Amino acid sequence: MPLLEPKPEALRPGAARSASHDRVLDGRAAGTPEPLRGELTALLGPEKVLWKVSDLVKYASDASPYRFVPQVVVVPEDIDDISAILSYAHGKGREVVFRAAGTSLNGQAQGEDILVDVRHHWTGIEVLDDGAQARIRPGTTVMRANATLARYGRLLGPDPASAIACTIGGVVANNASGMTAGTTRNSYRTVSSLTFVLPSGTVVDTADPTADELLAHAEPRLCEGLLTLKAEIEADAELTARIRAKYEIKNTNGYRLDAFLDGSTPVQILRGLMVGSEGTFGFISEVVFDTLPLDRKISSALLFFPSLTAAAAAVPRFNEAGAIAVELMDGNTLRASVSVQGVPADWAELPKETAALLVEFRAPDEPGQEAYEHAAAAVVKALDLVAPVASVTNEFTRETKVISGYWKARKAFVTAVGGSRPSGTTLITEDFAVPPSQLADACESLLRLQAEHGFDAAVAGHAAHGNLHFLLAFDAAKPSDVDRYAAFMDDFCRLTVERFDGSLKAEHATGRNIAPFLELEWGPKATELMWRAKRVIDPDGVLAPRIVLDRDPKAHLRGLKTIPEVELIADPCIECGFCEPTCPSEDLTTTPRQRIVLRREMMRQPNGSPVETELLDAYGYDAVDTCAGDSTCKLACPVGIDTGAMMKDFRHQRHSPREERIAALTAKNFKAVEASARLAVAAADRIGDRLLETVTGLARKAVRPDLVPEWLPEIPGAAARKLPRTSRVGASAVYYPACVNRIFGGPDGHRGPSLPQAVVAVSARAGKPVWIPEDVAGTCCATIWHSKGYDEGNVVMANRIVEAAWGWTAGGRLPLVVDASSCTLGIAHEVVPYLTDENRELHRELSIVDSLVWAADELLPELTILRKTGSAVLHPTCSMQHLGDVEQLRAVAEACAEEVVVPDDAGCCAFAGDRGMLHKELTASATAKEAAEVNSREYDAYLSANRMCEIGMDRATGREYHSVLMELERATRP
Repeated sequence: MPLLEPKPEALRPGAARSASHDRVLDGRAAGTPEPLRGELTALLGPEKVLWKVSDLVKYASDASPYRFVPQVVVVPEDIDDISAILSYAHGKGREVVFRAAGTSLNGQAQGEDILVDVRHHWTGIEVLDDGAQARIRPGTTVMRANATLARYGRLLGPDPASAIACTIGGVVANNASGMTAGTTRNSYRTVSSLTFVLPSGTVVDTADPTADELLAHAEPRLCEGLLTLKAEIEADAELTARIRAKYEIKNTNGYRLDAFLDGSTPVQILRGLMVGSEGTFGFISEVVFDTLPLDRKISSALLFFPSLTAAAAAVPRFNEAGAIAVELMDGNTLRASVSVQGVPADWAELPKETAALLVEFRAPDEPGQEAYEHAAAAVVKALDLVAPVASVTNEFTRETKVISGYWKARKAFVTAVGGSRPSGTTLITEDFAVPPSQLADACESLLRLQAEHGFDAAVAGHAAHGNLHFLLAFDAAKPSDVDRYAAFMDDFCRLTVERFDGSLKAEHATGRNIAPFLELEWGPKATELMWRAKRVIDPDGVLAPRIVLDRDPKAHLRGLKTIPEVELIADPCIECGFCEPTCPSEDLTTTPRQRIVLRREMMRQPNGSPVETELLDAYGYDAVDTCAGDSTCKLACPVGIDTGAMMKDFRHQRHSPREERIAALTAKNFKAVEASARLAVAAADRIGDRLLETVTGLARKAVRPDLVPEWLPEIPGAAARKLPRTSRVGASAVYYPACVNRIFGGPDGHRGPSLPQAVVAVSARAGKPVWIPEDVAGTCCATIWHSKGYDEGNVVMANRIVEAAWGWTAGGRLPLVVDASSCTLGIAHEVVPYLTDENRELHRELSIVDSLVWAADELLPELTILRKTGSAVLHPTCSMQHLGDVEQLRAVAEACAEEVVVPDDAGCCAFAGDRGMLHKELTASATAKEAAEVNSREYDAYLSANRMCEIGMDRATGREYHSVLMELERATRP
């Protein structure tokens, strides 16, 4: 065992706990039982079978209020694996559930037997017919698909609020729609063809002209059964009319019976039935969408009304004016949204009865936009709007940033309102639709019903389509609270069906919580037809039992998850999964949501239980060590949960007092450490990579892999011992070369000035010279200590750099320009909690400017571009995202290159200072997709603005990345 290996006990929850009724029982501590584990391992290979109890727990939760622990999780790579899994399940009498993003709100991505992860190996998009169509794999997120389609001026019809995380497979399987899709742009209407695997293992490509012939040969009984059902439905005029009427408004409750009316052959019927089938009819392996025009001329307004009734009454007017989206938010929703970054703080003071409509028009050109704005102005003129707080304007705008803020507040409904729920409560998100003409009545009736049952009243939704959403928070550990929820659901379902003839699920699909009420909405005849369709397609009931169809009247009360309190920073988490696509360790170990899910299971366990012990043993590497600490999860989370910060705190908890003292000593003597590091890097050129890899490898085994970096061949040579000479007299800014740029030089193949030389030169050319203080050596942004959770060392260096910066900048009179984005972030924001009160005051006076902002905003306007490179690909770092500097990176690059590309799969490289040297597998996993995209073609320049991230991308791509400021120097060099 390594000398300083941390003990899992350090992370054992300290609070007194009693065993929760829904905890994972001791008998499951060993994970997947035999022979299931051994048989699936033999069938698929060990790397495709996740069997540890920590694996099972982290897949047991999704965005729904339910929690079911699978027996095993398998990760197939291709259709052959899928067919093998289904064949195995048939032969062994087992059940299979498919899961992609886990953003479903009704438990349809959860299984109690074999759970199949179809996210990891199922991504990709192929653009067809110049963007008119797109072939997309099921693990691809909607946002990722739209990023590619945007280059062609196209986008997908479905636009769910969870587009950042939800995947195409889930969108189609649930017929999710969203803000603008309505009943005409959803998956049912815009899917051109599907490729899917039936429960029997038969693969069907609905675009194949011979598909019906092949299916008839492979599945004659299935074809006969589908045609029999079709004939029966068509022979019943009353039923046919009822089916058509049900889909005049949004409806995802039950199976799409209109598929029997719209399809004339078994394959055509199956194409329709698969949409919205929630994984109960087969696995969708590929989707071809008909795309829609991306109208880029956008005008939006957030309009405030004195009441819900007044807001609802205005909806038809905006529909008639041509609005593509009309979104409703009630007062409680608006007030809760202040937890979302960028939402005006004074919304917290809005009167409870206030309501708002987010109205948006989109046009392909300027004349179209002006016409829409004229029509909108006419509608607004006739409305009685209110402005209860100062930030309310009630005006249409074209400003992208303002519009983005409106949508961020609207899309955060579930997480913002849910995040403000009482600690320890379970959140349920309901979704229903009524005829738009009855919207106001439905809103008022719903709010009264919520109040009658003791729930906080809040409603939002796609008002243009009569589609409303609301939230219920209750404690699933309390039987009385569960009874209250059950009573509400009974009343709500009767209200929706009997008073409004509405849809109990408009776009979230039936799942588990509406399955018992399916017959209430559809009636016995239509419901029985759905059961028969299931038996025709899946006669053995292998796929997703108890999802969509369940005869148990209390099925929606089974498996409700408790939400035990965890660390304060993570406690608001509702497990929505928005954070997962941004996480560097997503495809390696755990995601931010899973880190919190595992922590919650520890809190469900009695102290010292076998399950808790197993979870703790795995948590050190899976959660703590392989977290990049980049906190991009915070950016993706609508309520700003920073799981990276929690992992850093856990690293601190694992440190011994001796480790903390050593780290603090390193900070105190950093000038010597810095000089030694530069000498060591210089010596490495003479020693050779192979010997250094061996030596550091042995040291890692002896000491601890999370403390001793591994030497990588991509590490560049040493920086020059002396920085460029500059003068304080006449300087426009103080230039702070980050310690990483004082230790490491540029790419080995680079011929030209170093980064510090480039910054000095290009600033002088722009007439804004910079000064490098003579005593920068021995100072640092403190990120080295912060990222590892060394609080004592962090305190030392945080205060040192602020005191030094105060002196250098003459008390903040000059800006401090920092040449590494992560160091800018560190000095500007991350050091603050570790400062003394006096130094916090000094910090407030400092103006800390990232070198990208300095170059884009201050230098570019004064520079003459003399030469450009042909093409450049950019790596925007996670720190740039936190700082909001990505556009400045692009602006500088566009000044230097004829063509600038930001990869669609660009994300955090996870090199994270030296974490890529501590866990190189983390960087390899995090950069795999971006590297593949980068290496799909040649570029003349590979640019970023953070040396360690550049090294990480060098390793990932085999190319040589360098700072965009070095490229700017070359472009402007006389």
